[in-house]
Amino acid sequence: MGKMKEVTDLYNEYVMPTYSRSPLCISRGKGAEVWDIEGKKYLDFFPGWAVSGLGHCPKKVVKAVKDQVGKIMHVSNNYMSELQPLLAKKIIEHSFGSGKVFFANSGAEANEAAVKLARKYGQGSKFEVITMEKSFHGRTLAMITATGQEKVKLGFYPLPEGFKSVPFNDIAALKGAITDKTAAIMLEPIQGEGGINVAGKEYIQEVRKICDDKDMLLIFDEVQTGIGRTGEMFCYKNYGVEPDIITLAKALGGGVPIGAMVAKKEIADLLGPGTHASTFGGSPLVCAASLAVFETIESENILKHVKAMGEHLINQLNKLKKKFPFIKEVRGMGLMIGVELTMEGDPIFKSCLNHGLLINCTQKNVLRIMPPINIKRSQINKGLRILKKVFGEVHA
Repeated sequence: MGKMKEVTDLYNEYVMPTYSRSPLCISRGKGAEVWDIEGKKYLDFFPGWAVSGLGHCPKKVVKAVKDQVGKIMHVSNNYMSELQPLLAKKIIEHSFGSGKVFFANSGAEANEAAVKLARKYGQGSKFEVITMEKSFHGRTLAMITATGQEKVKLGFYPLPEGFKSVPFNDIAALKGAITDKTAAIMLEPIQGEGGINVAGKEYIQEVRKICDDKDMLLIFDEVQTGIGRTGEMFCYKNYGVEPDIITLAKALGGGVPIGAMVAKKEIADLLGPGTHASTFGGSPLVCAASLAVFETIESENILKHVKAMGEHLINQLNKLKKKFPFIKEVRGMGLMIGVELTMEGDPIFKSCLNHGLLINCTQKNVLRIMPPINIKRSQINKGLRILKKVFGEVHA
């Protein structure tokens, strides 16, 4: 453990303790597999909080980055570059058909941009944004205020005004919170950090109708659900409605940092010159990587694969549910799956880690399973065998 101790000591000495880190130092990865600094191999069912949606170091993304890094890495946004409009066009083609994109570096930044656009739309008289309890929208001051979880706000008061949260999947509560100051409703179609809570189809359709009736914008935070995770390029396509704004990040870059706020054509030009900016947003390097992500998903028919693998994984997890009484519920869509337990999930997370399987535990009792969207069936089955073994040890 010499190398591991060296890394741990350096972290303790020089890196702020803002994360609860597991005793694992990952040194390389390929597809759904990673290796630690000592050479041990792991199966990764939660690659980088879904950032590595195509697994680690996908071939086309690696090639695109290598090719671009020798040309030019950064171009200031007061000039133009070749790849940024090509990526914007690709995103629009897969979403609204007509609209425009603002590029940032993260999901929080994309969500900040969406809120600014909503306030601009409200013309000063409408500025409030309603979000959902158990939501998660980022770590900036505005986004922890938007997030419907008290734990992220502790220690940071006073918070910005203009946000309120209501229970998820509760139309009556939503209607009761709307005032003449409400500019937008912002939600995740599937709450990731909140415990893989899936929005009901009728609920989403009713939210869309409310926004239409009251001239409010509907913002879908697809930072975690976007880019194929649910079997559609964007999760909203599962609901038969279109939001006015989509926010993206994580898997959009295939491993490099990128965020995007996508707006319908009717509102896209409200943020004119000088109203918003991002120094690094939409650099040639990240745009090259993102274009390669889309090329991979399209050329390898990955969306169809996600639906098949998601169905298989959920079916097999439900079989484990019948065997182990501490599994309360299996829920999700595509390859975004939550396993809710009647007990704390941290011991299971740690045991999986020891057995070579990386998963996540959120809300203390929900195991979050989100493998690469191009994962092989054999790798899913291997992960299931490890889960079954760990569950058996807990149940013994």
